[in-house]
Amino acid sequence: MEKFTKILETIDGYVWGIPLIVLIMAVGIFLTFRLRLLQIFHLPKALKFMFQNENGGKGEISSFAALCTALSATIGTGNIVGVATAIGVLSGGPGALLWMWIAALLGMATKFSEGFLAIKYRRCLLYTSDAADERISV
Repeated sequence: MEKFTKILETIDGYVWGIPLIVLIMAVGIFLTFRLRLLQIFHLPKALKFMFQNENGGKGEISSFAALCTALSATIGTGNIVGVATAIGVLSGGPGALLWMWIAALLGMATKFSEGFLAIKYRRCLLYTSDAADERISV
């Protein structure tokens, strides 16, 4: 069991270390420039659509409610506590906040790409009234 734990710790050191941070930041930089700084130039439009419902839109949920639901699933309590911990407890100070803002800026492009691909490749399943096991893919 000790050997297995040591192997897992070695793998953990490689996966969750500097290479993963570099990979996440590189993907964020790539998507930021590939999307032509989408998170900066389209921010006013995003803020406008956040509080304005679409005309003729289908569904019972407003745009703002859908945004809040998506963000709550993405952000979570851990990120909120993590900011306070990085700034106060670990003595990161303003430098930690700067790097969090940079990571958030790059993360916006990643999150946009993730949402875009989810909508593009989603499949809607319709259930028949005869049997719950039979599904029709649309």
